[in-house]
Amino acid sequence: CKTSERKSRGGKVETWSRGAAKEKTLECGQIVWGLAFSAWPTAEEEDTDPACALGLPCLVLATGLNDGQIKVWEVQTGHLLFSLLGHQDVVRDLSFAPNGSPILVSASRDKTLRVWDLSRDGRNGRDIPVLSGHVQWVYCCSISPDCSMLCSAAGEKSALLWSMRSYTLIRRLEGHQSSVVSCDFSPDSALLVTASYDACVIMWDPYTGEQLRTLRHVPLHSTLDSSSEIHTSSLRSVCFSPEGLYLATVADDRLLRIWALEFRSPVAFAPMTNGLCCMYFPHGGFIATGTRDGHVQFWTAPRVLSSLKHLCRKALRTFLTTYQVLALPIPRKLKEFLTYRTF
Repeated sequence: CKTSERKSRGGKVETWSRGAAKEKTLECGQIVWGLAFSAWPTAEEEDTDPACALGLPCLVLATGLNDGQIKVWEVQTGHLLFSLLGHQDVVRDLSFAPNGSPILVSASRDKTLRVWDLSRDGRNGRDIPVLSGHVQWVYCCSISPDCSMLCSAAGEKSALLWSMRSYTLIRRLEGHQSSVVSCDFSPDSALLVTASYDACVIMWDPYTGEQLRTLRHVPLHSTLDSSSEIHTSSLRSVCFSPEGLYLATVADDRLLRIWALEFRSPVAFAPMTNGLCCMYFPHGGFIATGTRDGHVQFWTAPRVLSSLKHLCRKALRTFLTTYQVLALPIPRKLKEFLTYRTF
């Protein structure tokens, strides 16, 4: 990185260079497997950040560690807020409730998920919901934007869908031919996608369990290494774009793919190696990918101006379930559009 300068508000010149110290390092003491950010309003006496003391949102970071601990940090100060104990093996993934409440879900190699309430009374690890049902390590968990459902994926051919209200199993989503390794909800909670080692992404209606579409990853022969013994199309990660019109996928065939919701073929490709995960920037336009060799890469993603039709559908589906839409006294074609049956 070349040395660059910028002026601070006080007029001083701040210098940033490759050799400069990092702004902050959080010493977790263990291998970090999972990360999750959340803006969390706190106003406790021990808070060291003035913003938190005023009751303003603080940026907190939860870290899932190799020994089964979860450490929660206040990012601005680097202060360790507390540790969560209970898992018996690696905490592989973490997901905060999207509605800003202090609810954190953790997925672990001990084959369970735990739902933590990070308010003062919910940190001791006692009487917290423990979700059991997987027979393999749990790789991934995702909370729906309306906070009504939780999806989890393990080294199994099915994903599990849980109720975030009763913490009970709603259904098993069966349709993949190999291990499901990643899952994500659309921004309006109306769709759920799962990615598997079988080289397919399945798009589900989480309310009915219906398979709406299957996206198959066809290798581009020019990108393959003939000496490789791995299944080069095995999927690693899938995620929705913030407006809900695109998907991004990372596979072992050295490609990042961008899919438009209405098409069955990718609309864009990017060559990459050793990809493991992907995530859209919250405001769209960029995708971050993580790799086995320790790099995070950023890619320009297709930008789109959402149609009025899609914005209306997204607004309605944010608070209406599929069953509620089907019960509306409206034309059948409109019901099909609102339930994503008209791709």
